[in-house]
Amino acid sequence: MSERNEQNQIPTVYDPQTVEQKLYDWWIENQFFKATGDPEKQPYCIVIPPPNVTGMLHMGHALDCTLQDVLIRHKRMQGYDALWLPGMDHAGIATQARVEATLREEGVTRYDLGREKFLDKVWEWKEHYASVIRSQWRRMGFSLDYSRERFTMDEGLSRAVRTVFVKLYEKGLIYRGKRIINWDPAARTALSDIEVEYKDVKGALYHLRYPLKDGSGHITVATTRPETMLGDTGIAVHPEDERYKDLIGKMVILPIVGREIPIFADEYVDKEFGSGAVKVTPAHDPNDFEMGLRHDLPMITVMDESGTMNENAGPYQGLDRFECRKQIVADLQEQGVLFKIEEHEHSVGHSERSGAVVEPFLSTQWFVAMKPLAEQAIKLQQGDDAVRFVPDRFEKIYLHWIENIRDWCISRQLWWGHRIPAWYCDSCGETVVTLEDPTACPKCGHGDLHQDEDVLDTWFSSGLWPFSTMGWPEQTEDMKRYYPTDVLVTGFDIIYFWVARMIFTALEFTGEKPFKDVLIHGLVRDAQGRKMSKSLGNGVDPLDVIEKYGADALRFMLMTGSSPGNDLRFNWEKVEAARNFANKIWNASRFVMMNLGDFSHADIRLDGELGTADKWILHRLNETAKEVNAALERYDFGEAGRQIYEFIWNEYCDWYIELAKLYLQGDDPAAKRTTQSVLVYVLDQSLRLLHPFMPFITEEIWQHIPHEGQTLTLAAYPKHEERFVNPQAAREMELLMDMIRAVRNIRAEMNVPPSRPVTLIVKPANGEAESLIRRGEAYIRRFCNPESLTIDQNVSTPEKSVTAVVTGAELFLPLAGLIDIEAEIARLEKELKNLDAEVERVEKKLSNPGFVAKAPTEVIDAERAKGKDYADKREKVKARIEELRR
Repeated sequence: MSERNEQNQIPTVYDPQTVEQKLYDWWIENQFFKATGDPEKQPYCIVIPPPNVTGMLHMGHALDCTLQDVLIRHKRMQGYDALWLPGMDHAGIATQARVEATLREEGVTRYDLGREKFLDKVWEWKEHYASVIRSQWRRMGFSLDYSRERFTMDEGLSRAVRTVFVKLYEKGLIYRGKRIINWDPAARTALSDIEVEYKDVKGALYHLRYPLKDGSGHITVATTRPETMLGDTGIAVHPEDERYKDLIGKMVILPIVGREIPIFADEYVDKEFGSGAVKVTPAHDPNDFEMGLRHDLPMITVMDESGTMNENAGPYQGLDRFECRKQIVADLQEQGVLFKIEEHEHSVGHSERSGAVVEPFLSTQWFVAMKPLAEQAIKLQQGDDAVRFVPDRFEKIYLHWIENIRDWCISRQLWWGHRIPAWYCDSCGETVVTLEDPTACPKCGHGDLHQDEDVLDTWFSSGLWPFSTMGWPEQTEDMKRYYPTDVLVTGFDIIYFWVARMIFTALEFTGEKPFKDVLIHGLVRDAQGRKMSKSLGNGVDPLDVIEKYGADALRFMLMTGSSPGNDLRFNWEKVEAARNFANKIWNASRFVMMNLGDFSHADIRLDGELGTADKWILHRLNETAKEVNAALERYDFGEAGRQIYEFIWNEYCDWYIELAKLYLQGDDPAAKRTTQSVLVYVLDQSLRLLHPFMPFITEEIWQHIPHEGQTLTLAAYPKHEERFVNPQAAREMELLMDMIRAVRNIRAEMNVPPSRPVTLIVKPANGEAESLIRRGEAYIRRFCNPESLTIDQNVSTPEKSVTAVVTGAELFLPLAGLIDIEAEIARLEKELKNLDAEVERVEKKLSNPGFVAKAPTEVIDAERAKGKDYADKREKVKARIEELRR
């Protein structure tokens, strides 16, 4: 492909399936996506948000990665040393759950296999799905540097994880303690706060009477989880609640269990909620846990890790927690303790991983003390070097979370993941945390050590992703050159999970922010705006779309439907429209190639005698390049795609190619050469503009047209050039196109076919307009098909004719034998009504003090110019109506 293919060999129809795989293999073989480290180039780096090795990529991944690919291809073509670093995440809970589910189908559990053999199974799973993910990346055309691919559990990243753990432990920021954590009874592991999804659930509020030990009465409490009463070790009231002042210090008898528990005062209690007295279960509620610490209460756990009631639950031992609830409610009602049940909708935590109802659970776990790390991140955002969030509204969301952050539970009761690098001495009980595996206890010297069974939360390792992938803790060449990275592209749903943690750890361990910008995108929803899900059956597999329409169509649909921070709707019609756009480009390119003959790249001349259309299309190409580059710099992919689409389809294909036929089919060799030069140059530049969005079809066409260079992926991206600025040609062509459109519209409205010659009279508004129109006479004759053409600003207004008014001229088509005069009057009256509305709209706008005070001067001037133009057209239309009625 390094040599240009024969020009006229391009197939009549574009078939993505025969092109895409071939081109991708060629790109990879030639290492076009590999970052070179060229010191003469400015580095630009994106690290991919690593997909989980749990299965196939979905439409959200397609959006996320296409956004990144557009950015990286754009920068690579702009001459940057662009690195897009790929990789995958081991996804501890999710991957282990998938593998265990597969084993259950075979009648085997992980315990049957043992830890080592089970992990062998998980690694097999990882290798399979890693290859699946890579194949999907290839199908989408992603320009990733595979030579730098990383995995969160590969040797280098594992070393980084261990280094971070040890250093935070040595600073006292990682500690082990017994605290209330979020427990997933289905996955049987701890969860962090942000792995809990809160859902509003219709439940009940149970009102209970606990008898006082001295027999003087009872105290009333309310709970949504009556099964936890078995672990109650106190009753709390507010110290200023007059109702209970005399009861503070007294004891109550816990129903069913018979345990004596104290009534105490604590300011945490809300006097206005329920009875103002709350049962305190320190082992099963985070707020109760804190009160328990303050008042030295026993902490009694009444269920095990599966959510089954344990030996402390007395007669309910062995029951599932929800079965226990039913039974204990019945028993408490029978005893008269439960005297009221009322419906109560409340927020209940569910595991983000398994969907199970989360149980607050007293457990010994590892934690990160987050306040010192959060303070660094908050300080960063207060300075001039803050991480920029796009859109900026997400910065407030991020800051609100880190300003209210709690310690992070990082241990997980799994086998798949980074095992916690902590050893316990069986002889003296010492805890040993080191970078290398210890062989003996540093305190007592004995070798009786065993490693902690737990693994680290997946987000602990992925939080190091921007710098661990560069080789940290070593100061590698990649670390020096590409870090900090330039932009992180991700969904709003993992700002807490991932974005915040990357910023915390990067500041702590590298002293720098991990990325300059964070680009937040929304979700891909279905055509009705619903979230795609298995339960609704409305998900769309990206590969199904590619099989039907090609990767370019899917990519272009995603990009033109995208705006920062907002959701987009997947729509098959829009994919088809993108495919039609690809076909339009293909067919236009075939036309150009078939009219080149022996024309080569060396023959391109843009400094010769250019016609109005040539100057105009080069001017518009120049303006489009300026707008597209600006849109991509501000991450407005939808606007960039729209600009490219409008230019290629409407201006290059529908107008310039049609105008070019005059000279391609003419007798002037010099004019033909000039037209070929402009056709090829603008097509080449258009393909470059579009390449980041639609890489396959643009590369395939580019390889067939005269060009310089080996591949479009490394060709220079178009930019604004002063030599092509030509507003005069733009004004001239706009006038000519307005005239041609006006005549075409009249023909359509009057049912006059394009092949039928007409008499056309043009009355320019002034001498300048007449000069412009005369220079474009050849275009008017070709596209308006006049039998006779008059261009004269002093021409007498013909009677009984169809009229069109454009900026700079009036057009008249004599009616003789063409139209129904009454119908023409009706058409003009309709146009007059529209012009009245436009004049009124502009007048209202200019009479609005708020608009005039706030709008820039150029905007106000533009509105005034529009108003004058509409008013002039309106007067001319009125005059024509009067003429036709004579």
